Amino acid sequence: MSTVDSRQSTLNRGLSVAEIAKKTYKDHVVDHVYQLLLSGELRPGDPVKESLLARQLGISRAPVREAMWELRLNGLVRYRPQVGHSIPVLSPEQIVDSYTTRGVLEGYAVMESCNRFSEREIAELEALVDQMEDAADKRDHQTVVEAGREFHDLLISKSDNGQLVDYANRLSLKLNILFFQHWSRLYTPSEIGERHRGIIKTLDSREAGVIEEVVRQHWIETGSKIARISTGL
Repeated sequence: MSTVDSRQSTLNRGLSVAEIAKKTYKDHVVDHVYQLLLSGELRPGDPVKESLLARQLGISRAPVREAMWELRLNGLVRYRPQVGHSIPVLSPEQIVDSYTTRGVLEGYAVMESCNRFSEREIAELEALVDQMEDAADKRDHQTVVEAGREFHDLLISKSDNGQLVDYANRLSLKLNILFFQHWSRLYTPSEIGERHRGIIKTLDSREAGVIEEVVRQHWIETGSKIARISTGL
């Protein structure tokens, strides 16, 4: 579908061109802040100024305010009255809790949907692991994180529980940033490959209980390691 057709289709559903642009701007702000977090330009404790973001992106503050709401919902920023928005500083306990929750959600999702994966999708998971391992060898942080995100998105994609998938996806944004910042101190390239191939092996076995435990522990292990790093241990 062309851009014109897409816009006309949206208009036919009752949305104005202004609303389309507004949504696009909001999403652009969310992605901009996410990239600033990945690059380290925004760090825990830093303030996030709506006026500055609006000037940087050349847009009004309205879509920035919308983006702040979404970023707060995803745990990427926090808001305090009289202070404003800032990047949250997570305690070790909060890091472990976030990773444990993601592991519980994904473990359950894969457990109850393990028989729905085709051979093609198993092969796709294997290709993503190869991509992760190769990127880790090259110190390509961005590709390691993105391939990992695709891997885990595919794992939960078979679940029929929309609320579970939605919450897992929102948690992933915060956890992707933590992993991006620390992965080279967590695992070697071969360990990254081995950990994810272990998930594929259990998935291919279709043993639901084993799959749930392996996936859950996969997340818990990483969260525990990052929590230790954050305390300097």
